[in-house]
Amino acid sequence: MRFPPRITRIGAVAALLSAALLGTTVSAGPAGAAVAAVGDICYGDLPSQAYDTLRLIDQGGPFPYSRDGAVFYNREDVLPWRTTGYYHEYTVKTPGVSTRGARRIVTGQVSQEDYYTSDHYATFDLIDYYC
Repeated sequence: MRFPPRITRIGAVAALLSAALLGTTVSAGPAGAAVAAVGDICYGDLPSQAYDTLRLIDQGGPFPYSRDGAVFYNREDVLPWRTTGYYHEYTVKTPGVSTRGARRIVTGQVSQEDYYTSDHYATFDLIDYYC
């Protein structure tokens, strides 16, 4: 059985999935504001371009866009609150689009969880490598 390249990046994913299954919020920000629940997506359901992005992340690049690897500030407060610098964003190419488009992979550095967004940070899905 071939494991996805980021199978080792699980960390606190179990806690996130448990919270999602129970219908609770995952964490609260510093001001006590509840974080919106994050959905999930099976690794096999990602668009093919997301696999390319995940492979580049594992290899450390080179990345096609200068903003790839930049700190993601979670200004939308959709992801669990973490200190600045915890999350980083990477572009998932969109066929037929000449700009970066709306699709991204956002990674967490300590727990090493991966999120996919297809709508430029409005919603996020935690990538589930086990389904």
